[in-house]
Amino acid sequence: MLIIPAIDLKDGQCVRLKQGRMDDATVFSDDPVRMAGVWVSQGAKRLHIVDLNGAFAGELVNAESVTAITEAYPDLTVQVGGGIRNLQSIEFYLNAGVSFVIIGTQAVKDPEFVKAACAAYKGKIIVGLDATEGKVATEGWADVSQHSAIELAQQFAGYGVAAIVYTDISRDGMMQGVNIESTVELAEQSSIPVIASGGIAKLGDIVELKAAANTTKGAGIIGAITGRAIYAGTLNLAEAQAYCDGATA
Repeated sequence: MLIIPAIDLKDGQCVRLKQGRMDDATVFSDDPVRMAGVWVSQGAKRLHIVDLNGAFAGELVNAESVTAITEAYPDLTVQVGGGIRNLQSIEFYLNAGVSFVIIGTQAVKDPEFVKAACAAYKGKIIVGLDATEGKVATEGWADVSQHSAIELAQQFAGYGVAAIVYTDISRDGMMQGVNIESTVELAEQSSIPVIASGGIAKLGDIVELKAAANTTKGAGIIGAITGRAIYAGTLNLAEAQAYCDGATA
């Protein structure tokens, strides 16, 4: 199971939000490239980048910071989301060295866009499903749809989606642990690999999630994104990845 550090970009800075609220941001660094280097030095195998401004604007806003990271670390697997609403944005990021592009809002609003993107860029498309009380939110979590994460995941099953990033909004940035029950349910009900997101606070949360991933129901869980915990120091990235690789916690 991969432990994936998050770099959330707001106005060119690395921040963490609480429950997706743009007015509740903590700035951890004004140098995204340096921050990426910190996680690489601690053994990160993949990086999760979100253009927060882009998610609200519906277009790429912090693309310059993203490309600076891919240029500095060309061998690092990078997945990026936020503001991706058309094929041109996907092509731009893939040409810039990004490994996977995450479609969130547009996946909910126009599932056919996901189908077209998967056909055009095979194996490169991840869908981001961010849910509150079981319903998927869009537009930087500002709007809540009537679709459940499971319904959408099942709809995307035949499209060739590489993975689903599943976030429980109520737990994101709150350091209260992952919603393991909902994550396992999504993994069980969908044939698409699932990356858990939201709420990781300590190694114990990783231990619980990995245990769930080792069950038949949770076998589709392939990774976990962590942000505030590694920035605040309550989770050691290297230790967490070593545990998932089979080392003793």
